[in-house]
Amino acid sequence: MKIFSIRDIHIGEGIPKVIVPLMGKNTEQLLLEIKIIKEATPDIVEWRADVLEEVENIEAVKKTLSAIRTELYPTPLLFTFRSHREGGNKKITDSYYKQLLEEVVQTNEIDIIDVELFSLNVHEIVESAIANDVFIIMSNHDFEKTPVKEEIIWRLRRMQEFGAHIPKIAVMPKSPTDVLTLLDATYTMNSLYANRPIITMSMASTGIISRLAGQVFGSAATFGSGIEASAPGQIPASELRRMLEILHTN
Repeated sequence: MKIFSIRDIHIGEGIPKVIVPLMGKNTEQLLLEIKIIKEATPDIVEWRADVLEEVENIEAVKKTLSAIRTELYPTPLLFTFRSHREGGNKKITDSYYKQLLEEVVQTNEIDIIDVELFSLNVHEIVESAIANDVFIIMSNHDFEKTPVKEEIIWRLRRMQEFGAHIPKIAVMPKSPTDVLTLLDATYTMNSLYANRPIITMSMASTGIISRLAGQVFGSAATFGSGIEASAPGQIPASELRRMLEILHTN
């Protein structure tokens, strides 16, 4: 299993890393949010740029990104524009999605970028990120259902084939059985196919156990909320870390 290190954060080793999202609509809100979430000592901070009011203005995105980076450094920063079709806040064209991600990876202001598996220009975005020494979390989010085990594994393996440093999938359970499907797929992927860290989760309250016990099945990181959750079922980051440490220690 390959471990990816960003400064002193080693993804794929030890206790699962806690990723906390920034959900502010403007720079002022984001900087205030950073001051609060720093108290939870996140391993990685994710900026959900699709929430930004001026996200369709690339220069405004870059200016805000620079302010976030200055305030956060040296905490690793993950840039995410979550598309509307996968639960994000704004509809944009595929061409703008590509342009936005490619320009952001060239800023030298981020450590990791989220690239959606089913985005139209996934090959080009991956190549651009790698050329600029930015790690890639390739993601897929299903807010309607939990696919069958074989489909979950196929998507994670496809991300690995595309060159993602960390494949990630989040699914919506309709029953506890769906949560077991996600955990079983995670264990099988991690045991038989993965040669790099993976991140998996089952969303909503039914899936909370996957956020807590993912390390038992092979998930290398989990998302905890700061001021605002970025997905249903997220636990406040400070509480999440305490529970992860109890599980890891025992």
